[in-house]
Amino acid sequence: RNWEKKHKTEIMSKLARALVTCKRVIDYAVTIRVKPDNLGVVTQGVKHSMNPFDEIAVEEAVQMKEKGNVGEVVAVSCGPKECGETIKTALALGADRGIHVLVEGTDYETLQPLAVSKILAKLATDESADLLFMGKQAIDDDCNQTAQMVAAHLDWPQATFASEVTLSDDGKQLTVVREIDAGLETITTTVPAVVSADLRLNEPRYATLPNIMKAKKKKVVQVTPAELGIDISPRIETLEVRDPPAREAGVIVESVDELLEKLRSEAKVI
Repeated sequence: RNWEKKHKTEIMSKLARALVTCKRVIDYAVTIRVKPDNLGVVTQGVKHSMNPFDEIAVEEAVQMKEKGNVGEVVAVSCGPKECGETIKTALALGADRGIHVLVEGTDYETLQPLAVSKILAKLATDESADLLFMGKQAIDDDCNQTAQMVAAHLDWPQATFASEVTLSDDGKQLTVVREIDAGLETITTTVPAVVSADLRLNEPRYATLPNIMKAKKKKVVQVTPAELGIDISPRIETLEVRDPPAREAGVIVESVDELLEKLRSEAKVI
């Protein structure tokens, strides 16, 4: 009876488990400062929060659970001990448990999408996940690579830049509306699959105080890349990080003719 109670949701759901990423990034409202050595940005003493696109991914996974499509939502984050707080945020938003892949010091500073994708692929396999939800990109590095790499490692289909996700009645197929340059594209894919969330997929909920308190009691397992058998050595070397050039002040013109002349002779765009 205890086993039935524990796994009741999984039995009733179309899919057993969804993994969802929750990367810790510098908060979007913070002004970014480049380090004096020009090899990165200042992170010490700077406010961090969950990557906004990952918040959308967490919301989608939780909504699928609430609809009875997924039995369990597992939140995953890779990084230093502070990532535990990011996982707690995901738990407060509705995830059931968390996995913290501890990466610290220079290993964290040089952690790259390829290594993260290998970690996520291993966890998806170990957890027998049916779906892997992620943000389409992180707002710190803007790589937009990890979801695609995970799908390649797992040999799973991928549905990137998702703005709508629908699971079939038999739980074997996803219909996904994707945001592309030309507009919207609708695709179908089999399950298991990797889905990366775009901005308009949903509106993430706010964590309520009762759920924040409940999150403190939810289980979070900590592992290391070494324990997972993953090599996280960087494959790319950062040569320089610098601030973008300052924008020059605009020019007010007196007439359309003057504007056209400047576009023709100075900007040379017409």
